[in-house]
Amino acid sequence: MQTTPRPFEGLKVIDCASFIAAPAAATTLADFGADVIKIESPEGDPYRATFQAAGLPVTDRNYPWELDNRSKRSLCLDLKQPEGLDVLYTLVRTADVFITNLPLPVRTRLKVDYDSIHALNPRLVYGSFTAYGETGPEAGKTGFDATAFWARSGLMDLVKPDHAAPPSRPTMGMGDHPSAMAFYGAIVTALFARERTGRGAQVRSSLLANGLWSNGIMVQGQLNGLQFMPRQPRELAPNPFSNIYCCGDGRWLNLTLSSEAKQFGLLMDALEIHGWSSNPKLATPQSCRDHHLEVIALFDRQFAQHDLNHWRSRLDQAGLTFGVIGSLADIDTDEQMHASGSLVPFADGSGHTVSSPFEVVGISKSPARIAPALGEHSQQVLREAGYTQDDIARLLAQGTVV
Repeated sequence: MQTTPRPFEGLKVIDCASFIAAPAAATTLADFGADVIKIESPEGDPYRATFQAAGLPVTDRNYPWELDNRSKRSLCLDLKQPEGLDVLYTLVRTADVFITNLPLPVRTRLKVDYDSIHALNPRLVYGSFTAYGETGPEAGKTGFDATAFWARSGLMDLVKPDHAAPPSRPTMGMGDHPSAMAFYGAIVTALFARERTGRGAQVRSSLLANGLWSNGIMVQGQLNGLQFMPRQPRELAPNPFSNIYCCGDGRWLNLTLSSEAKQFGLLMDALEIHGWSSNPKLATPQSCRDHHLEVIALFDRQFAQHDLNHWRSRLDQAGLTFGVIGSLADIDTDEQMHASGSLVPFADGSGHTVSSPFEVVGISKSPARIAPALGEHSQQVLREAGYTQDDIARLLAQGTVV
């Protein structure tokens, strides 16, 4: 039972954004009690059509939309009409957070830039998200996580199987969702500062900045003038204790020993490699690294003798660190994902969704409500903002509100 109020109950958030990081940050605020009003054009947020892209499963269920826009209310508003902008400004005057990732020139043209919004409500936190930042020669350039987060930061080049392979293609939202957490952190930091000063602030984040942060260790080495060895195929990896291996049933696992000096003997025994201690090539971690090609080949032969469940049990019993290389097909029945609260049910019983990736002990998140239909809450939001039924009827009739 909820005994402590959710931290953002009573907080009004205007989500004037699309595709994916900025709206996902607003979703996280909703998880902790905020009232998030999703502003959509009469054509609807283009993200609504993503699930129909080529190569994706054919389905009537808009799964990207229901993940990144759950627990929000939709107000369908034509900001190109003066009365539509007036409606938005009415909401802004009593809002706490305004989130947008509209291109910078579009914000100026629609008069939803920081200066225009801040003038209406100095206590408001204005969250601005861009692809490449807001200064410099590419400040106005558009981008997605695949282009600005993965490609530009070096990650797309670094995570390929080996240096001779083509760059790896990311899956949808891989850069957006971690970027959303950084953007959420910026917004919450500004809200905390407002508690002390009474003043709002503008906060900024970008896909480029988050891509560099995600690739920060390698980038820092590059900034220090280091030259990294080209990535080798897994069969030639320099460290056999940190590598991926295929089990007898075709499933893979990722082995990562945290303390080789203490654990490599446990690994040898777990892999049922007999006589390793008297073999000069296997007797120490260093000798294994010196003969890494032979050791990797040996580990490959051992792992191939049994299925994943066998090796999972053996490695767990030995207390060794490894990770099952999961597939999407594993997730529905993954007990740990459900038990840890990483997957949570929708409040209407229509399935499960991915929870925001942190919790506050003693505070339960808001039940995940199904994402709104286009303009589902338009009239409700307007009534709460003080519009009469005649006002609403007029706005609907002229297409300002849908």
